[in-house]
Parts: sequence; structure tokens; C-alpha cells
Amino acid sequence: MSRSKARVVICGAGIAGVAAAYSLAVEHGVEHVVLVDEGNPLSLTSDKSTEAYRNWWPGPDWTMTAFMNRSIDLIEKIARATDNRINLNRRGYVFATADRDKIPFLETMAKSAEARGGGPARFHDTPQSAYTPSSERGFEDSLTGADVITDTSLIRRYFPFLAPETVALAHARRAGWLSAQQLGMVLLEEARAHGAQIVKGRVTGIDTQGGRVCAVEVEQEGGRQAIAATHAVLAAGPMQVEMARMIGVELPIRAERHFKVSFPDTLGGMPRNAPMLIWLDGQHLPWNDEERAAVAADEEAQWLLGPFPEGVHGRPDGASATLILFNHHGDAVDPVFPLPEPEYYAEIALRGMSTMVPGLKVYNGEVPRPYIDGGYYMRTQENRPLIGPVPVEGAYISCAYSGFGVMASCAGGELIARHITESELPDYAPAFLLSRYQDPAYSALLEQWGDGGQL
Repeated sequence: MSRSKARVVICGAGIAGVAAAYSLAVEHGVEHVVLVDEGNPLSLTSDKSTEAYRNWWPGPDWTMTAFMNRSIDLIEKIARATDNRINLNRRGYVFATADRDKIPFLETMAKSAEARGGGPARFHDTPQSAYTPSSERGFEDSLTGADVITDTSLIRRYFPFLAPETVALAHARRAGWLSAQQLGMVLLEEARAHGAQIVKGRVTGIDTQGGRVCAVEVEQEGGRQAIAATHAVLAAGPMQVEMARMIGVELPIRAERHFKVSFPDTLGGMPRNAPMLIWLDGQHLPWNDEERAAVAADEEAQWLLGPFPEGVHGRPDGASATLILFNHHGDAVDPVFPLPEPEYYAEIALRGMSTMVPGLKVYNGEVPRPYIDGGYYMRTQENRPLIGPVPVEGAYISCAYSGFGVMASCAGGELIARHITESELPDYAPAFLLSRYQDPAYSALLEQWGDGGQL
């Protein structure tokens, strides 16, 4: 393919589309790259991120770990080149439990992660074990893999803010968080500096004469235009299913609503040096006797006394805020905007997180000035993305990034650019093709797949 003749139109200017534009324009020298979005870049779901990253991924094979390791490599490269403008850290993820029956699970996960390329598993079961805490700042920590701590005195020493019932934890080390907004802006600024353009408008159709992409139709305030294209990348986030139907392609993805709450943690409930914290146990929300009686008397609120799932997670956010997510509903829905705010979400999230971090109980369930936002996790059944060509010649997809869009963006953008420029593909590329679902062996594997590491 002659790169100078390529005209790539990227439909969607979220983090996936912007990363694709960056890789095409900056890394591959494609001269004609156009981003089309009816909103502002990085504004629909990309700015609703928890901004976290990890290379801790379940199987059944190595592909997601390799994909994420590559993406983290690229993110770290950007951090170094910009004097860490993106505020990247390596505090890690801590998965904790009060259930001794989950200790074998944590040990198995650490060993499996090691086997898949996630780094060595280290086990700490005595008070004298040499555990090394993560650095509070920076991202050049050399530790990878995970530390599994089952000695409770060691847990108390290094994680005194966790619930006293905590009996075990796994600290995944090549993990942490960053400024997603700054990462997106670095990618966008560089792409534009290398000639990429932004067109504000709504994609209304993709012209495919003779079975091949030739133009993208865009509706704008001043009318309509057809943007000539040799290649079209569909990176429309929650609108991806609808957009793929424009070229007659059905995608096996669904939308799940996910929300987060942030609030000014003026009373210091969450330590400022904490890593990302994930509670592995289901729970009943902590209520005092008076609160429980009041909730029980309200028929519409009685469900708050029932069981809630595992997976509440949170972290410190900046100098004085705390961020919490609790996907207690897990429903598949049709995307609508604005998202309807779930009832009692801020209080549920705070109370749920206080089970893991009792210091948050200082707020007695009253979240100070909560800010709730959210977006849609677009995911496949096995929670792996879709990146690559589709049966229509010249059409490509970069989607189904679920809750890992920011952390996967750089590797995803690189991969779609390699497909378009016919460059050498990484070994993990086949794992993310839409055509994988045509393989009977893969379909059989899906029947016994887990949740794909969803948080």
C-alpha cells in the first residue's frame, strides 16, 4: 500500500480513535488522517475513566497480558518523553479478602500471571518476609509480578488502613494510574502536529462502492459532506454497534453501565499513599441499628439490606479526593445519554468501600459533595477487545475495550495502525480479530471462559 495515498477516516474521537490517529500519523507517517466526532475529542466515555492500568490479567492464555504489557511500555515511553506530564505512577493494585478460603485463589492467580508473562509471584507468609512497598510517586519501580501476603502481621504493618478482618492480599505491581485526560491530549496534540485533522460532525453513513470503503458521510450544522477515504476505522465506543450496522456488520458486544463517585475526602478516610484497592468479598452494607431499622421500614429501600457483590474498588485521587466504584448492578442495556444516575449510588459505594477501608466510616454514609459520573463498558462475552479488519474491504474496528480503554489505548492504536499500513503484526493480534468467533474451537472455549478480569 502506498502510504501517501492512504486516506484514513477514524469514526470516533475517544481514546481509542485518538490513539489510532496518533499511531497512524506519528509512528507510521500516514499523511491523510481525519478524526470525526459530533462531540469534543475525549469527551463521551473516555473522560469517565478510573484512569488505572494493570498487566494482571486472567487467561486462559497469555494474549491479554502481552497486549497490556505492550500498552504499558508505550505509556511509559510517553511519560518519559513528556517529563511525566501524564502523572503516571506504579502504586499497584491490591486485591484483599477476609475469607481464608480465597487464599488458594490468590496464590493460583499469582502463579498463573507469572506463567503468562506478568512477572514473578512472591509469597509472604511470615512476619520476617522481605516485602517491598511500592513507591508513592513515579513509575520506574523495577518490581513486576505480584506479592501474595498471607501473614496478618505483615498486612497490618504495611496496610494498617485495611479492615482488621483482612487475612490475605495480592499486590499486583505493574499497575497504578495516570491522568487519562493528559494522555489523550498528548496523543491528540502529536497527531495534529503530524497532520491529523478533526472534523466535528455525526457519521451518518459509510459509502462502500464495490464492497470497498470509499467515503464517510458526515452531517454537520452547515449541511452534509462525504469525506473521501481508502480506510475507515470504526472507534465509536458506545455507538459502535449502530455504526457497524452501517456497513452490514453485526458485532457481538453489549453495553454495561458503570459509574464512579468522587468526593473531597476532607477527613482523611482514604490514605493518600494507598494503591488501587479491590475488595474480593461479597458483603452486606454496614449499617448501624438505627439506620437498619429505618431502611427496613422503607419498602422501596429494603433492597439495600440485601447482599452486594464483590469488587468494590477505589483509590486516592490527587491531594484530597477519593474515587470509588461499585458495579453492584451489572446490567446489560442499550446506551442512552445522559446516563440515568442509579439510586443511592454514592452512599452504596462509600459504605461498600468502608468495609475494606474502615477509615471511610468517619463519614457515616453521608458522602460530602459527591460527584457521580459514568459511562458504558462495551464488552465482548470474554471481555477481549475487537481490533482489526472486518469483511468489508477497507473497514476496521477498534472497540469493546470494556473498562480497560485507557490502559489499552496505546497498544490498541498501534495494532489498528499496523493492520492498516500492512506492517508486521504482534503475536497477540489474532486474538482480537472479529473472525475469531468463526473458529469452532474458540466458540467451545467461550463456554468455559470466566469474566475476563472485569472490574
